Amino acid sequence: MEETTQGATPAQTVPTATRTPWYRRRTPLACVAGAALAVGVFGIALPTGAAATTGAATSTAQSTASGLPDSASPWSGSQGQRTATPGQTRGTSTSTNAAATEADADESTGVVIIETVLGYEDAEAAGTGLVLTSDGLILTNNHVVEGSTEIAVTIASTGETYSARVVGTDAEDDVAVLQLDDASGLQTVAIDDDSEAVGDAVTAVGNAEGGGVLMAADGEITALEASVTTSSTGTTAGETLDGMIEISADVVSGDSGGAVLDAEGEVIGVTTAASSGTATTIAYAIPIEDALAIVDQILAGDESGGATIGYPAFLGVEVASARLSGPGSATVATASGATIAGVIDGTPAAAAGLAAGDVITAVDGTAVADASALSALLATYDAGDAVSIAWTDSAGTAHSATITLIEGPAA
Repeated sequence: MEETTQGATPAQTVPTATRTPWYRRRTPLACVAGAALAVGVFGIALPTGAAATTGAATSTAQSTASGLPDSASPWSGSQGQRTATPGQTRGTSTSTNAAATEADADESTGVVIIETVLGYEDAEAAGTGLVLTSDGLILTNNHVVEGSTEIAVTIASTGETYSARVVGTDAEDDVAVLQLDDASGLQTVAIDDDSEAVGDAVTAVGNAEGGGVLMAADGEITALEASVTTSSTGTTAGETLDGMIEISADVVSGDSGGAVLDAEGEVIGVTTAASSGTATTIAYAIPIEDALAIVDQILAGDESGGATIGYPAFLGVEVASARLSGPGSATVATASGATIAGVIDGTPAAAAGLAAGDVITAVDGTAVADASALSALLATYDAGDAVSIAWTDSAGTAHSATITLIEGPAA
């Protein structure tokens, strides 16, 4: 794995890392034709349950974001029975970084444990977040809450748990803002106001491997303004993140959204991605000033630059796409329109009678050319909006219905 250096330029090799929250499936899900795509206004993404691996382009050393490869998951068996004690240091890690230890009271101040339910995928995930205000405004990574239908946040220092809602997200920059319900008097993280330098000592604090106990991993800054390309994992697409803080620390899955602290115990960054399976773990964090700028944008209701306010609207269909091909993926030929591969129970699409094999041809009178066009059209609506959907069933009969969109999973 190539390491970026301070002042990395586009001509240099950009390392590849991965990023996901700690994740487990509640019950196995079958693949839908190998190319089923869930559609809401958040776009089109391969359901996690439809793929057992992270894709042909992902190497073994890069199979999960911020943590262990799937084969080394601390959960095993169809019932998700636990085989590792919460808070244990990672027995399967081969990294030469200093082993993580349980975070002390100072390191835990303002850091929270995030647990999510991905209801449409019958799965659960876990990550970390930072308390920004005493009434419960939380900063985390977008990929920690992406796809979630329920979010629970536990204050690590007190053990008190709150339900949370998404205020807004920025998928491109991997930032999400949450608001706890009925919270008050919370301790907040201390934000750094100094500049950083390569060689500075740091500590990454997070909900390592979803253990429910904050762990602290010591290391140092190895580069500033670094670029990293993340591998696609499950529903999370890979992309290049720029302007990152690169650190050498034993960061694993579940640490995503957590704090990177300087020697004074102040937050300098938000842990976002890391290598896995290498002798030395290299992790990447969003500089806190960059993350807070996005928080301010979201709180101002500004949806420019990739930001989304609140939850997306949701129709509740899976559509077949000709975009997916290659090892392990079926190539699906589609006529004009978006062919439905499946309908999710309990959604507006199911209530309207849409079924697998139907082809959606128009939304509010605007023709739908393919799955991507359907996603783009739905992205212009909000939850609660009534839309007219036209479709043709497998027998060639035309139908239409007015459907009220609901709140979808977090984008």
